Amino acid sequence: MGQPLARPKPLDRSSPLPLWAQLHGELARRIRAGAFPHEFPGELQLMRDYGVSRHTVREAVRRLREEGLVDAARGRPSTVRAVAIEQPLGSLYSLFRSVEARGMRQHSDVLAQQVGTDAGAAAQLGLDPDAELFHLERVRRADGEPLAHDRVWLPADVAGPLLDADFSHAALYDELAARCGVRLTGGSERITAVVPGAGLRALLGLDEGVACLALERHGLVGDRRLEYRLTEVRGDRFAVLTEWTPAGYRVSASGDTA
Repeated sequence: MGQPLARPKPLDRSSPLPLWAQLHGELARRIRAGAFPHEFPGELQLMRDYGVSRHTVREAVRRLREEGLVDAARGRPSTVRAVAIEQPLGSLYSLFRSVEARGMRQHSDVLAQQVGTDAGAAAQLGLDPDAELFHLERVRRADGEPLAHDRVWLPADVAGPLLDADFSHAALYDELAARCGVRLTGGSERITAVVPGAGLRALLGLDEGVACLALERHGLVGDRRLEYRLTEVRGDRFAVLTEWTPAGYRVSASGDTA
């Protein structure tokens, strides 16, 4: 039984809006509600479901393809393109929360969870090169598909208790608060576009020509640098948002914790 929001709704034959436009809007709604996780319906199925002509179906689906919601190629079934996870800027956000807020299953492959030294990360945290750091490295997944490669370093004198956390399905900031009694109070993030190398393409299952966004984050508690994070996220599955007014740009607000 599908989710209620993903079920078909009848078209309004008395509306001045053309049937193809109504069908386009209805199918876009269902796609965003997760109605077609495996395969998008064929023309005949849509004609039966909505009682419309082949021309109406083709026009509606053509618009979905133009918007990037549906992938179609000759000789194979149409599929729904993975919808990008949209993240407002301007606050301490959580990839964990962003994924689950879209009704997607969040899971991580933990590649490293240890205490050690890293001179480069220590410098970013304002520490001596041989300072002990808690290090966590994960491949973040959404509905089973790779989304991001995430690496984070924190001072071990604060984050040592995180060694016992299960980060296959947990938010770092939740565990930091629960196990260490610490919540970040601010920070900064720099976002750049990068061309992934062969290793990153393999980790994230990227096709040739798909770029990544590289996120470099510094998290603070008061004036203390507590978190240094590097994340490469798939450019075809993640987008960042801002809001603007005639007076200038304003970043969107979000209350998430990561």
